[in-house]
Amino acid sequence: MTAHRTPPQRSSQGTSQGARDAADNGSPTAQGRTETEPAAASSRTDTGTPRAADETGTGSPATTTGTGAGAALTTGRTDSGTPTTTVPPQSRTEPTDSPTRARTTWPVVPPPPGLPSEPPPVTATETRPRPDETRIERAFGNAFRRVTGTAFAPYQSAVLRIGFAATWLFFLLREWPYRHELYGPHGPWSGDMARRLLDGNEAFSVLTWTDNRGWFELVYGLAVVASALLLVGWRTRTMSVLFMVGVLSLQNRSIFIGDGGDNVLHLMAIYLVLTRCGQVWSLDARRAAKHAGPSGGGPERDVTGVVLWATLGLFLAVAQILGLSGLSWFGSGPFPNVGWGLTFWVLWLSHGVWWAVRRYAPGEPRTVLDMISKLIHNGALLVIVVEVCLIYATAGWYKIQGSRWQDGTAVYYPMHLDYFSPWPELSRVLADNGLMIMLITYGTVIVQVAFPFTLFNRRLKNVLLVAMIGEHLSIAFLLGLPFFSLAMITADAVFLPTVFLVWLGARVTSVRDRVLPRRKAVRE
Repeated sequence: MTAHRTPPQRSSQGTSQGARDAADNGSPTAQGRTETEPAAASSRTDTGTPRAADETGTGSPATTTGTGAGAALTTGRTDSGTPTTTVPPQSRTEPTDSPTRARTTWPVVPPPPGLPSEPPPVTATETRPRPDETRIERAFGNAFRRVTGTAFAPYQSAVLRIGFAATWLFFLLREWPYRHELYGPHGPWSGDMARRLLDGNEAFSVLTWTDNRGWFELVYGLAVVASALLLVGWRTRTMSVLFMVGVLSLQNRSIFIGDGGDNVLHLMAIYLVLTRCGQVWSLDARRAAKHAGPSGGGPERDVTGVVLWATLGLFLAVAQILGLSGLSWFGSGPFPNVGWGLTFWVLWLSHGVWWAVRRYAPGEPRTVLDMISKLIHNGALLVIVVEVCLIYATAGWYKIQGSRWQDGTAVYYPMHLDYFSPWPELSRVLADNGLMIMLITYGTVIVQVAFPFTLFNRRLKNVLLVAMIGEHLSIAFLLGLPFFSLAMITADAVFLPTVFLVWLGARVTSVRDRVLPRRKAVRE
C-alpha cells in the first residue's frame, strides 16, 4: 500500500508577503515569477467573486493553469476563516522548463526611490461594494483612488525637468556675451518700453523693477544657477519656482527674442512648478532613498531647506512691502483674478506646510497632503499632454491651409535663406532633390495632424514619435535652430514609454560607472 503525501498548503497572504519581501530585497526569482508565472493562489471576496492573490498581491482574477491532467487544487482556510485555494508546487510551470517561452529583454520598471515597491493590500471593506452603489459610482470611485494614490509618469516628468532646464541653461550660457544687448539695459527694447508693455498684457518680470545693471546681472546669474540646480534635481520644488521666475523675467523683458521654442519653454516652466518632477533621477530622490535606508529613521531635519525657505520668504515680503510691480494679490497673474503676489505666497506657504506635516504630523494630515499633491501632479501632466497635442494639431492644420504646403514645396524656401543655412552646401544638395523635398513637406504635415489621434495606439504612436524627434533633429541641424528643437524634443518625451526610459537610464548609469570607477567604489 502506497502512502500519498498531501502537498504543503500555502495561504494567499503568505504567498503575497513572500513575493513582496523578495521584491524588496531585489530577488531576481521574485521578479521572474511576477512576470512569467500564472497566479498560484486564489481567494474569494465576501461577494463570492473568485479573486487571485498572485505573486504581486494585486488581487487579479484567478487564471490558474495546471501542467498536467493530475494537477489538483487543495483547499483550506486561513486563520480568519476565509477559504483559500493553493496549488502543489509540482503543478507550476517554471520559466526555465519551457524552451519556447519568450524572455523579455526590457528591465523591470522599479518604483521611484522612497516609495513602496507595491501598493498596500486592499482590505475586504474596500473591495465590498455598497448595495446601493451603481456601476458609474464604482468607476468614479476607482478613478479617484487611482489619480490620488499614484503620481503618474515619474520618469517622463523627470525627463521634462532635465530637458527644459538644460535647454534654458545652454541658451543662457550661449548668449552670455550678448546678454546686455538681449535682455539688459543696453538693448534696443528699453526698460520703459518693457514696463508699458507689461502693464498692457499683465505679464510678470522682476527686471522691470529697476534698470540698474547690477540687478540685471544678479537676475541673470540666478537664472543660470536655478537652471543648473533644477537640472540635477537639488531642492526641486524650490528650484522649479526660481526657474519659472527666471524664464518669465527674461523672456517678458524682451519679447521679440526667440525662435518659437521660447513659447514652449514659457508654458512648461509654469507647469513644472505643479509637478513632482524630482521623484527619480535627481539629488532629491537620492537623498530620500538614503534617508529611507537602514541607516535612516525619523524625520529629516533639513536645515538647508528651512534656511532657503526663510530667505525666500523674507525677500518676497520686502518686495511686497516696497510695492514692486507685478506682485498684486487679486489682479493679473497665472490664473483669473489671482495675482502673482498671491501665487508666490501660496507656493511659499505650501512648501512650509508640507515640510512641517512631514516632520511633525506623519499620520492622516500627511496622507491628505500627499493625495492633494499627487492629484495636482497628475492634472499638470494631463495639461502638458493636451498642450503638446494642441501644438502639433494647430501647426499641422495651419500648414494644410498654405499653398506651398499643398503643392509640396514649403521646405524648399527656408533652405535657401542664409539665416537658416548653417551648412549651405548640405542645404543646397537637399533642396535640389525635388522628390526628397516633397516627401519631407507632406510627411511633416501628415505626422503633425495624425499624432494626436494615435495616442491610444501604442505602436503607431511610438512610430510617429520617432518620426517627430527625427524631424526636430533635422531642423536643429539643417536650419540652425537647436534650442527650438531641444524644447520640442523634450515636450515629446512625455509620450515616451516608461520601460524605454528605465532602460536608457540603466545604460547611462553603466556608462557613468565605467567612466567614474572611483565614484562607483565610494558609493558601494
